[in-house]
Amino acid sequence: MSLASDLLWLCSIPSLIGEEQALCDAVEARLSLCQLAAPIRRYGDSIVVPLRRGSGGPRVVLGGHLDVVRTEHQGEPRIEGDRLIAPGAADMKSGLSLMLALAESARRWPVDLTLVFYAREEGPYAENELGPVLAADAELSEADVAVMLEPSDNKLQLGCGGSIHAVARFAGKTAHSARPWQGENAIHKSAALLARLSALTPVADERDGLVWQNVISSTMATGGRARNIIPDVFELNLNHRFGPSTTVARAQQNVLDLVAGEAEVEFVDISPSAPPLRRHPLVAALAESGVVAVEPKQAWTDVARFAELGIPAANFGPGVQAQAHQKNEWTRLSQLDVGLGVLERWLARIGGVSA
Repeated sequence: MSLASDLLWLCSIPSLIGEEQALCDAVEARLSLCQLAAPIRRYGDSIVVPLRRGSGGPRVVLGGHLDVVRTEHQGEPRIEGDRLIAPGAADMKSGLSLMLALAESARRWPVDLTLVFYAREEGPYAENELGPVLAADAELSEADVAVMLEPSDNKLQLGCGGSIHAVARFAGKTAHSARPWQGENAIHKSAALLARLSALTPVADERDGLVWQNVISSTMATGGRARNIIPDVFELNLNHRFGPSTTVARAQQNVLDLVAGEAEVEFVDISPSAPPLRRHPLVAALAESGVVAVEPKQAWTDVARFAELGIPAANFGPGVQAQAHQKNEWTRLSQLDVGLGVLERWLARIGGVSA
């Protein structure tokens, strides 16, 4: 099968977050027909596929998530010229298609190669199945390097930004809206915080010569009981994105400092950042294997989970990054062959590279 037909096959099996079982079943059945070093190991709707062992080379993990976000799409998955249009075409079934191609290739590179297909990446950090997979599968913790095939337009994106979601909860007192002085308007109490948020500018966070932007945004707001009642509760979701030089503790304090005690703060989702490690020999070898560019990964990805285990990790994939989470998402088919070529050259050259 071609990369285009593989991607269309992957996209033809719906896998909205939380509904990955059918795709996981299909990928497991297909890869079970390959020549593997050991049986596929399944955890929930995630699988670990040991392709090769005993090579004498570095232990390499390639990872990709099976799930896609819930966005609006018109029409069935289809190819129109150089575009494949479908939910998850870019994020990140394009990367999964390369993993299938490597598994089904007759070539054997001088590395111990493992593929990880996992579920629930697009939701909260704690519900992502890669966490339990890494905890349960001891062999993965022995990897020398990991690459997540997130959509990056065939650019090598190093490290990742961290992310905190916090609820700022303002308390007031209800009253009839005809007599607002008898109550305390919780929505109005947020005015000062909203003004400070509007005045914020990105703060540079530099590591290994790469720059991330530390930002805080309000992304959701809820409150009010009825049109004629002064609200007694108002909640703002604050999303803090921060680079790898900023610790989780520092990022939490940034949120608290911004709120300045004007509201109760509840941290509801915390995802740590990951360092770029651009000078690590296995990462540097990928940078020298024909990637389009080298840049920081501003968003959060699961490279952070490998970083917590002391495993160098990076992001590289053929998907069109700007199409991730978009209505009528699409990706360029021409980028698939380019991405596969980069991975094949990298796997060939790192056989003699020390971890």
